Amino acid sequence: MMNLELFLSYLKYEKRYSPHTITAYENDLGQFILFGKILVEDFHVEKTDYHLIRQWVVSLMNNGTLARSVNRKISTLKTFYRFLMREGVIDKNPTDHVSVLKMAKKLPEFVQEKEMNQLLDGQFFSGDFEGVRDKAVVSLFYGTGIRLSELVGIRLTDLNLAEKMVKVNGKRNKQRLVPFPMEISSLLSDYIKLRNELYPDSGNILFLTESGEPVYNKLVYRIVKRQLSLVTTSDKKSPHILRHSYATHLLNRGADLNAIKELLGHANLAATQVYTHTSFEQLKKVYKQAHPRA
Repeated sequence: MMNLELFLSYLKYEKRYSPHTITAYENDLGQFILFGKILVEDFHVEKTDYHLIRQWVVSLMNNGTLARSVNRKISTLKTFYRFLMREGVIDKNPTDHVSVLKMAKKLPEFVQEKEMNQLLDGQFFSGDFEGVRDKAVVSLFYGTGIRLSELVGIRLTDLNLAEKMVKVNGKRNKQRLVPFPMEISSLLSDYIKLRNELYPDSGNILFLTESGEPVYNKLVYRIVKRQLSLVTTSDKKSPHILRHSYATHLLNRGADLNAIKELLGHANLAATQVYTHTSFEQLKKVYKQAHPRA
């Protein structure tokens, strides 16, 4: 599958997609190729047509695959066949008339301001290394809106505590500077002091495990879930929920949408505009609760 290997290299080196995203593309294409081999004798992915792709989409839907997942697989095929067109491997794109499925818009969930204040202002965090680290982690998520992968990758040299700024490496290796509150500067200062005392030879990664190794995604996810469970009954308790909370609370307090876009590292404004719907839903809820004739 030379063309498939070339495509994956294109995603890695030209598009600079993350390993996780590349694996998703590879799995989606692998599923389609397997489907094609079952239905078509001597199947070649470069020679497929619109009808086989439609059959695959229908089979996914019949098997209960969620619309969001089906659309991602359609997007994978569209990207793959555009690549083959660009390389001159094919002269007709079989996905040109394949449409994505309609989806109900799902508003992002978030933690209420009072719940975040309760967590960060209360006595929920211990004074040992684990407690100091965990409070710094949760505070930095909520105070900057950065992604899980961005937090895990922060180095000591990415921080400017005096200027209250952190440099993060976002999607497609795009770097941006994100400000954070004075309170977080103090929390990070206390954490770094303790970190360096306990693990003086631990390298440049900011957040460490209890054994002095760099933190990893699952550990950070567990930290956030455990701490949010103390103050909210929301089903979702993840770093991404803190990102949603950050954006929603900024917007509710009058922040400019374009500024929020830059802070979040969104490529376009459409990705940020979903938070305007969340805020409007909150306004309607307040209105219904407060207005005597609502």
